[in-house]
Amino acid sequence: MDDWPEIRQSVARLCAGFPGSYWQEQDAKAAYPTEFVSALANAGWLAALIPEEFGGAGLPLSAACAILEEIHASGGNGAAAHAQMYVMGTLLRHGSAAQKATWLPAIARNELRLQAFGVTEPDAGSDTLSISTMAVRDGDDYVINGRKIWTSRAQHSDLMLLLARTTPKDQVARRTDGLSVFVLDMRDCPGLSIQPIATMMNHGTTSVFFDDVRVPVANRIGEEGQGFRYILSGMNAERILIAAECLGDARFFLDRACDHARTRQVFGRPIGQNQGIQFPLAMAHARAAAARLMVADACRRQEAGERGGAEANMAKLLAAEASWQAGEAALQTLGGMGFAAEYDVERKFRETRLYQVAPVSTNLILAHLAEHVLGLPRSY
Repeated sequence: MDDWPEIRQSVARLCAGFPGSYWQEQDAKAAYPTEFVSALANAGWLAALIPEEFGGAGLPLSAACAILEEIHASGGNGAAAHAQMYVMGTLLRHGSAAQKATWLPAIARNELRLQAFGVTEPDAGSDTLSISTMAVRDGDDYVINGRKIWTSRAQHSDLMLLLARTTPKDQVARRTDGLSVFVLDMRDCPGLSIQPIATMMNHGTTSVFFDDVRVPVANRIGEEGQGFRYILSGMNAERILIAAECLGDARFFLDRACDHARTRQVFGRPIGQNQGIQFPLAMAHARAAAARLMVADACRRQEAGERGGAEANMAKLLAAEASWQAGEAALQTLGGMGFAAEYDVERKFRETRLYQVAPVSTNLILAHLAEHVLGLPRSY
């Protein structure tokens, strides 16, 4: 936590204006934390990774990790805004000069929000190469029909990065061909409908339906049929940023649990004096410290332009496990109080559990490591 100290202190000060009571209120109403996201954007933190030439801060990935970690360590939830940091990676790497000039400065000025990432579909699930939402060329437009699921923040975003099939699956030479990426302007979009999905945490996720939705050819990023490769280029950064959030969650849980263990008196002494309380917390701390080293290594490789898919996956895997174990230890330490909303542990417990499932499930990470690192036969 000794990297980017000024950024960490500044983000922590901002987050102090949004205490647990704020997040409890949003959670109770299943409301989007508009005020918090606006404060982040107005302070320039959501433009951290946008190059200076487009009005952003031009900071490296490690700085974005520090921002998100501090949000979570403060008891907040960066999921309301984090996509704006990694979704734009596809636009930055593969967009044309005209596309970057059109969208990035407005995003940096907080005039546009690129928070929605339309990839997953009900029938395909984690098998992204089997998505069926079609984009058919019609003159200067594509006409899109299909459905996306688990598209978070779609109701609170102006733009969506959309992955759609432009060539039927049975007509492609390689499984990774035939998918294209578009920037969809959702502000005036006939045929687009959004349906919220109620979940165990306040995540603002939705199903999105496309009924003859038209998107200009000019909004396609890169070459037709190469979209899967384009989105892969941003997924390592996504996993590292999520891992940083998990490190923040682990810090939050351990801080709350240790404070309680030091002050809570039962049977005439602090409960933290008991090894049954101490040891799970100490183990959670050790796991989080080890995960932090993996996250730092993955981040370094990403910033250096090195191949680091395995490291990014392991960082996300280990950090998600560490935050979950820290949450389990915190809940056990607080006992019944841990289930009370006023302590925020139960809310954070629900929120951090997501990251063992998405983005990219623990099982898919293990399958990737087994096949591509250990050289074992593909299992799926």
